[in-house]
Amino acid sequence: MVKHPAAPVKHKHYRPAGKKKEGNAARYVTRSQAVKQLQVSLPLFRKLCILKGVFPREPKKKVKGNHHTYYHLKDVSFIQHEPLLERLREIRAYERKVKKADAKKNKERAALLKERRPTYKLDRIILQRYPKFVDALRDIDDCLTMVHLFAALPAIEDRIDVKRIHNCRRLSHEWQAYISRTHKLRKVFVSVKGIYYQAEVKGQKVTWLTPHPLQQVLTDDIDFNIMLNFLEFYEALLAFVNCHLYRSIDVKYPPILDSRLEALAAELYALARYLDANSRSAVLDSQASSLSGSGNGENKKIETSLEESELRLAQLQHQLPSNEPGALMHLVKDVSGEDEEDNDTKECKQLFKGMKFFLNREVYRESLLFVIPAFGGTVSWEGDGAPFEEADDSITHQIVDRPMHGRQTLAREYVQPQWVYDCMNARIILPTGGYLAGRDPPPHLSPFVDNEAEGYVPDYAETIKKWKSAGEVLPLPGVGQEDLEDPQNLLSEGVIDRAKAKEAAERKKKMMALEKQYHDELNMELQGIQHSSSTSNVDNQNSAKETTEDMEEFDPDTDRDNMSKMLMSRKKRGVLEAMEKGKKRKKDHVDVIRERKRKLKESNK
Repeated sequence: MVKHPAAPVKHKHYRPAGKKKEGNAARYVTRSQAVKQLQVSLPLFRKLCILKGVFPREPKKKVKGNHHTYYHLKDVSFIQHEPLLERLREIRAYERKVKKADAKKNKERAALLKERRPTYKLDRIILQRYPKFVDALRDIDDCLTMVHLFAALPAIEDRIDVKRIHNCRRLSHEWQAYISRTHKLRKVFVSVKGIYYQAEVKGQKVTWLTPHPLQQVLTDDIDFNIMLNFLEFYEALLAFVNCHLYRSIDVKYPPILDSRLEALAAELYALARYLDANSRSAVLDSQASSLSGSGNGENKKIETSLEESELRLAQLQHQLPSNEPGALMHLVKDVSGEDEEDNDTKECKQLFKGMKFFLNREVYRESLLFVIPAFGGTVSWEGDGAPFEEADDSITHQIVDRPMHGRQTLAREYVQPQWVYDCMNARIILPTGGYLAGRDPPPHLSPFVDNEAEGYVPDYAETIKKWKSAGEVLPLPGVGQEDLEDPQNLLSEGVIDRAKAKEAAERKKKMMALEKQYHDELNMELQGIQHSSSTSNVDNQNSAKETTEDMEEFDPDTDRDNMSKMLMSRKKRGVLEAMEKGKKRKKDHVDVIRERKRKLKESNK
């Protein structure tokens, strides 16, 4: 008999060479594999990933090892079919032509090639990533922070172009002008990092950070290429958002600004004037069209062309008398035809209504020019292009940041910039006594922190809460914080009635006594102790304390919690222990704050 050779033993997961891969090996590729598949350089691959919104993934099983960066294969195919990839390849080939002309010292050809350098647009990518406008608003926080950051940076040769800085500054001012004009600003907090703002646009909360107006020092360890790639996408995104927002309030985009105000670095004020002029002209045009009724088509075309030219002239003429004494910014006047305002917008619009602010030269101008009109106030500054001068008698508040020596007017309040921010966050007009020039102001509380959830409420937050609940109109002329905290002064001024105050205090004491008695009776019933109507006996109280101490040793709730923890799975038990550690850490932090506060009070005595 002829013996046949034994067949090879196949293992369970045996796969012949060249067969298709399965699992994570088929779904994920490393960065080097992705670059090889796309046939691009590594910087170009990073740029495409940033523009398309593709980020590395973390597979459960890393086939090539832990030291590799992995991308999903579908994301790589998504980039491979992008028309921008072919356009970038053409630009790279064109740059080689420019380099070749420079190397051959053919200056005419090199200059001609540089003038005809091809460009690309990101319109289709933005529409692809954000099909709806709400999606763009949800993802605009980092965009605003990056644009405001580069707007404050200095231009550096071979790193940051001057045009980039000017474009970021223009986009940031357009955004701020819209928020200020529509009164959508909600929270402001001045921190060490910068100034945090939060606005509510189309029902979405948008939070961004702006740097302080200081000289920025750039180090060599920053990779500006990646940041500039992000900035390129963010500039296009913010331009689309600004265009949509301006058109929603019937204002043409991009705005036409007064060149004189731009030269004086008053772009935000020029934008505010432009917004007001456009919104009013749009309302007048709509009213005129509704009154005129139906007309001939040819006449309508002629009228519309004439109206557009007249509107353009009116916009430019409206901005000419900006430096006249007493000329006001028309920021807070009501414009009919706008969208219906919610309660928050109405409240913010009325906060500083009727108040005129003047900013000293040492105060950060751009932030207050953005913030004060957003809450209904009128503001000017010291310098050229200001709407009114410092000598104007109608000024109610002057914002200063250093002690005033002489030359003070009794008809106005001299306060520090923190007073403006605290009034906005509290939504009431706070007393100016603690914010006068030369004094140490109260603590600047963050509106982004929930004090109740943190377990610690600062004293100044409690004071503001009492003022808000009392509904007091502050500040009163000549009344400071010390006067308001003194009840004798309030009684003498007639703010509080003595009889009503006494009745309220007695009623509160009775309620507290009844509540304490009720809780004592409940504790005694739980312990099985007979009690009489005279529960204020000292012996009964001592016995109740002893029994509660005994009950604490055998608490059924703790036994129930321990039993339920034992029945949990390991994963859920770990989550529960992490939550308990977080609560304990928060409690320890609150205890440290209270201990510091106690020591500070003792040292001040």
